[in-house]
Amino acid sequence: MDSRDAISSEVRHSPQSMRAFLSALREAGELVSIAQPVRLDYEIAACLAEIDRGPALHFANIEGASKAIPMPIVGNLLNSLPRFAAGLNTTTEQMQAALLAAIEKPLPHRVLSSGPCQEIVVEDPALTDELPIPRFFEKEGGPYITAGCIVARDKVSGHTNLSIARLMPLGGNRAFVGIAPNHHLAILARAAHARGEKLHIAVCVGNHPAVLLAACLYLGLGEDELPIAGALLGEPLDVVRCIDSGLLVPAHCECVLEGTLDAGEPFTEGPVSEFHGMYENYGAGIVATFSRLTRRRDALFQVILPGYHPEHCLLGGVAIAAGLVRAIRGSVPSVASIAVGVGGAGRLHAVVALRAPRAGEAQKAMFAIWAAVNLIKQVTVVEDDIDPWDSVQVEWARATRSKPERDFVIVPGVRADRSEPLDRNGTIGKLGIDATRKPEDRADWEFAQPPQAARLRAREILSENQLA
Repeated sequence: MDSRDAISSEVRHSPQSMRAFLSALREAGELVSIAQPVRLDYEIAACLAEIDRGPALHFANIEGASKAIPMPIVGNLLNSLPRFAAGLNTTTEQMQAALLAAIEKPLPHRVLSSGPCQEIVVEDPALTDELPIPRFFEKEGGPYITAGCIVARDKVSGHTNLSIARLMPLGGNRAFVGIAPNHHLAILARAAHARGEKLHIAVCVGNHPAVLLAACLYLGLGEDELPIAGALLGEPLDVVRCIDSGLLVPAHCECVLEGTLDAGEPFTEGPVSEFHGMYENYGAGIVATFSRLTRRRDALFQVILPGYHPEHCLLGGVAIAAGLVRAIRGSVPSVASIAVGVGGAGRLHAVVALRAPRAGEAQKAMFAIWAAVNLIKQVTVVEDDIDPWDSVQVEWARATRSKPERDFVIVPGVRADRSEPLDRNGTIGKLGIDATRKPEDRADWEFAQPPQAARLRAREILSENQLA
């Protein structure tokens, strides 16, 4: 173990760090520190699950972690849309537009000579000795790193990728990496293997929300997500080079595992929790070997509670929704916004809001979404007077603006994603619901409410009584 050159206080406490976001949560009363001893096996997970829609949690006293290297754990950081908006310094209403703007106009990195994430260097790290990795659910084969943003770059094509995948330690410096065969990281690993090589990767833990969200975006192969994180931050992302591979990683993350991914070394994972809340068994995956761990001197270890819990669902759903707007607005120009919410596990259901849709446009949006993201099996189309992220408003639109015999579209036997909980023989049906207003249904669609002047006065009265 060695220590890098001292880092200035200003750099260590950069607004680009997870720590800056934790400080904002603490000031808002949305971060709670847990002083009692909490075990790595299941108790961290149980605490996060019991309060998965509540404050972020900071566990200072970890039983089962290395006594020589105490490392607190933080979780439930991004378990609501307002938290995502706060992390991106925007509002929930403007968040999707901010994401789309960042995708369209990424900012080049700012490469630093050193960064907080490299203050301490550990060679050939034994993962479970160096990091407090929790075990989450009882049928899974072991503990998991769940908040690791993985940087990879194909040395021939130059394609760079930032993504999130689960890692299960296998003993010593090796870990199983759970990535679907069609994901870009798997494609890069197979390309390296075809050349007789292993793919260099860097797993970054403890990231600013902008980096986490960028890692979840559905983009094209070769579209680098790290510059998008910079655009979300409103300034170039500070990065440093990994010691051996030269991969660029966020300078202000908490720790980095440097290693290689070997597509020629399979490992059968066994049951693993999925976003829909049940277990899946995906069979063989691939293995990473880590030659080095770099970290802050006082590193924090971030976890994302997997399974059907808000943070896991929304990390996927917020990113997928923005990608869908980008994907379909060429064919459906009236799209105002799209939601992929917790009710559909952040993957399976989408709600599309259209501006003044013409006849047949709702159906066109349904098929465009199914073509863009295979995971989504149910699409509801509403007008832009409905907030697609508000499940009550969406249900009201279905109840008052759709007729099943006219407005429901059922497409049977569509190829299913491997994580679809109800697939049979690799297929699943798709459902589309047109919940937009139709002129032939009624002439008067005006919503009953008090006059505007009375509503404005009511807001003043309620505000004066601290009720609004």
